[in-house]
Amino acid sequence: MNNKLTLGFSPCPNDTFIFDALIHGKIDTEGLEFDVYLGDVEDLNQKAFNKELDITKISYHAFGYLTNDYILLDAGSALGKGCGPILVKSSKVKSLKLADVKIAIPGKFTTANFLLSIAHPEATNKVELLFSDIEKAVLNNNVNAGLLIHENRFTYQERGLEKIIDLGEYWEEKTGALIPLGGIVIKRNLPTEIIQKVNRLLRKSIEYAFNNPESPLDYMQKNAQEMDEKVMMQHVELYVNKYSLDLGVEGKDSITQMFNLAQEKGIIPKLTNKLFVS
Repeated sequence: MNNKLTLGFSPCPNDTFIFDALIHGKIDTEGLEFDVYLGDVEDLNQKAFNKELDITKISYHAFGYLTNDYILLDAGSALGKGCGPILVKSSKVKSLKLADVKIAIPGKFTTANFLLSIAHPEATNKVELLFSDIEKAVLNNNVNAGLLIHENRFTYQERGLEKIIDLGEYWEEKTGALIPLGGIVIKRNLPTEIIQKVNRLLRKSIEYAFNNPESPLDYMQKNAQEMDEKVMMQHVELYVNKYSLDLGVEGKDSITQMFNLAQEKGIIPKLTNKLFVS
């Protein structure tokens, strides 16, 4: 049996915080080794579509298309309250009609784009950009509005941008549910014992980071787009929480609710597979 697994996650502080102990030998990996690939969320989504990675971070939107090949781990998810994507425009622009403007999104299969499609189905003129390039594209008037995720949601105001809508707030008001952003999936065809072991190790890696918060800092700083430590830790506090340790009933209910709505609106195909490892 091959004990080396390919593992993909983003260079964002929440992911490097979560995976630091696992990939740097700070916990016992029970004989497993990991070949790590770092990429932005849409890059990881595409690699999952191509079945290139055994384990990967993925947008929940993308997971809706991939349930035949992957199953969701209990540990490692980013979901919560007050952590959704934000649609912004230049503060120099008075108002916009979203049906008539060009909007930069961080990828077709991101949960951010899913939430925008739910809130503003009329906003159809979209251009896909790397998430970290979206602020600049709005400021340079290459697009009229931009959908911000990750650390950019903390810094846009000081750079001359203003909020059109907080899509996380919209989702919470509409559903009362947590906002499911991204999770960690693993190939369904791996042995059950490997799937359960990875689930267990991932939880231990997060527990280690919570108990030793200074430990992942070097790895986080090495990879973060936003090097300011305060912003980096804001990012972690927002996206890494009790649902990252274990989805629990509330987390699973929120994901199920999102997928039910997405199926009703024809955004994802009808699902027939079990979604969760446990």
